[in-house]
Amino acid sequence: MVYDMVPSRAAPVLLIIVLLLSAGCLDRLPVAPAPATQNAVPTPVPTTEDPQSTMTPSAMALQLADLPSDYILRDRSVMVSPEVTQLSRDLGWREGYFVSFSRMNKRDDTTRVRQAINIFPLENMKKVFDLEKIDIESQAVSPLIQSEIPFPLIGDNSRAYRETDPTDAMKQVAYTVIFTKKNVYEKITMAGTSTDYETLKDVVQIAAAKVE
Repeated sequence: MVYDMVPSRAAPVLLIIVLLLSAGCLDRLPVAPAPATQNAVPTPVPTTEDPQSTMTPSAMALQLADLPSDYILRDRSVMVSPEVTQLSRDLGWREGYFVSFSRMNKRDDTTRVRQAINIFPLENMKKVFDLEKIDIESQAVSPLIQSEIPFPLIGDNSRAYRETDPTDAMKQVAYTVIFTKKNVYEKITMAGTSTDYETLKDVVQIAAAKVE
């Protein structure tokens, strides 16, 4: 019968397996490599930077060393509520500080740099900036000529203006830069008979770096 032939066929196969085991051949059979593990994705570390400034207004004020050596300190002081507009108070004005410097390289030089620092609630900063921008632009009445000028981006929002008066015999120029950073609004002006756009850029960038 067919069934009687199964043992006779299986015997040679069993014999071959036994011979392979005794010779160690099966030990050398290739082993499938373990599946590669994917590199773990690093967990992002949350930033701890405070969205509001931790500095006092006086600590953010420009120092004499931040200006060219031919400038002197003219005035610096805290601001009080009656000195700011009603609109600023409505927007939650909290405190402020100002400082001014004059250039003294010539007897008839009237160039002055002034910085005003104001603290507002963080949620009102965009509104503060927009309204201050409108206020500056509305002050350019004839014969004054006001132009918005290219300027490096400062803080979160910034604008820079140059103003001249064609009827002025002394040909004075006035620059105004406004910017917000965190919950701080600053206005820095340079005006007089020997203004310097490049110096103004340096001074404004130094001022913005003090907002921490």
